[in-house]
Amino acid sequence: MFQGYTKDTVDFMWGIRFNNERGWFTDHKQSYLDDFYRPTKELADDVYDALHAAFPRLPLVCKVSRIYRDARRLHGNGPYKDHLWFCIRSGADDWTGRPTFWFELGPEAYSYGLGFWEAKPDLLTAYRARIDAHPEELSRLVRSFNRRSVFRLAGEEYARPKGDPGKLLYPWYQKKNIMLIHEVSPLDDRIFELGLADDLVRGFTALMPFYRYFERILATMEGGDVTRRG
Repeated sequence: MFQGYTKDTVDFMWGIRFNNERGWFTDHKQSYLDDFYRPTKELADDVYDALHAAFPRLPLVCKVSRIYRDARRLHGNGPYKDHLWFCIRSGADDWTGRPTFWFELGPEAYSYGLGFWEAKPDLLTAYRARIDAHPEELSRLVRSFNRRSVFRLAGEEYARPKGDPGKLLYPWYQKKNIMLIHEVSPLDDRIFELGLADDLVRGFTALMPFYRYFERILATMEGGDVTRRG
């Protein structure tokens, strides 16, 4: 069960930020395991268990990231990350193009929300077509979203407008990638508290209608139905 992160967690993140090499990490590996990875895994498990209990028919899986960078993609960076994340998503193999709940903690900030690692162009084409055909469906979700102050719409936009579905949906229509994000920067004391897990469960539950919306679009594209009511 998640008991909260600690000051040692923050110290480790800053430590690996400024000492990103094997010798330092080897000397502090136990701190990584005890103070960073273990509480992240416990947080992920608690949040996943709560979502699975609330939506038992959704085919969700949970994944916790590794601290090791892909050696093929260092691009001048050290071999280790100074942040960890976990995600909860459907079990499809090609998950980068599927809606994903996530939480990420780094030395300067933490964030959580729902979005895509890499929304595929055909998904976005189908998404805009659905808005064109049924604007009221997304409009209801967006009005509810706008009344909440927890998350904001983020993500890269197209250089040229794709169309104009009206003032309410225009920002959503122009996104090249879609992220519904809550970010806390700098870090606050909430990361040290058990209630952080409750924050994530409430936030992800509030975003579940968007998760279902995008999964319905994907199901139509794939000729199946992965959005059975949980």
